[in-house]
Amino acid sequence: MIRAAIPAPAWDGFDLGPVTIHAYALCIIAGIIVALWLGSRRWHDRGGPEGRVIDISIWAILFGLVGARLYHVVSSPDAYFGPGFDGTGDLGRIWRVWEGGLGIWGAVALGAVGAWIACRRYGVRLSAYADVVAPGVLLAQAIGRLGNYFNQELFGGPTTLPWGLQVSPDSPNWPAGTLEGTLFHPTFLYEMLWNLAGVALLLLLDRRLHLRRGMMAWSYVAWYTAGRTWIEMLRIDDAEMVTLFGTTQRLNVWTSLLVFVIAVAFLVGLWATRPRTAAGRERADSLWLPGREPAAVPASGDGEADGEADGASTAGGDGEADGASTAGGDGEATPADPAGDLPQDAGAHKVPSPAERRINAHETKKSADPGPNGD
Repeated sequence: MIRAAIPAPAWDGFDLGPVTIHAYALCIIAGIIVALWLGSRRWHDRGGPEGRVIDISIWAILFGLVGARLYHVVSSPDAYFGPGFDGTGDLGRIWRVWEGGLGIWGAVALGAVGAWIACRRYGVRLSAYADVVAPGVLLAQAIGRLGNYFNQELFGGPTTLPWGLQVSPDSPNWPAGTLEGTLFHPTFLYEMLWNLAGVALLLLLDRRLHLRRGMMAWSYVAWYTAGRTWIEMLRIDDAEMVTLFGTTQRLNVWTSLLVFVIAVAFLVGLWATRPRTAAGRERADSLWLPGREPAAVPASGDGEADGEADGASTAGGDGEADGASTAGGDGEATPADPAGDLPQDAGAHKVPSPAERRINAHETKKSADPGPNGD
């Protein structure tokens, strides 16, 4: 059983001169890069201008990192403020993000505020942006969970399963009183696999149903919270405990359940009010706030195309159009007759004389074979 277990990590980063590069940070950065790549592709497929997802995401990421850390500190306060806020904690640890501890709910909440500010700035609908980036956010969370492995943190209780996780006994996260050699539930791995399955599911649903108006974003929230609820119950790391309805559970469990219910309610409402007409669906697909749509680009200028059209359609103009019709604009209906084969209705036409026939033949020859200037 031990040989089949997930081994404890042999390293958690490397030194680059005086700077230590932590594996946890590398996982977060890799997740952000992949999320931006997927979001940019989906944005391009929706017809958005290049680079706009990155512009907005910078705001969301910066706000989200602050929110993630604040939520972690609030939901796991003992290390920073001491048990029962007795002042025995270490406030300096609040700034040590590299030691781990980022709460997803703080990242989503404050990240949404940053995204909203940027969307207003660029004239983009927040719901459209959220729909585009939601699968990428879930993918980033999956990659970021690897950082918990390198930090040897956020694992679950003891297990006898073959895929149990080994944790170094000298790790600061080793549970006190636990026998050496104990294996633990790799809850970070469970969440990583859950998130990857969610990415595939969301992309499939979007391809089939074209989720718009925030439906993709709320689908992401519903999927993530459904998994986070049961995974959170397996964890044994320190967390704020809350008692509701006679049941005591981790704060993150209650938060996940509440957000799951909210997400499902929004999905039901959005599905019930989905556009039924083509015009309504077109408005729902728009990336832009009303009145902030980009100016339309003319299909053609006033140059070559217009000149060709004028030359081909204006009576009396130069070129082939003039050679194809008489000065009176008759065109093919009354072509010049070099042979003088004219109608013989004496009441309507006068029979030309031989001299007039020669003049007509000469003029017709000039019209059919214009000079270099079309004259």
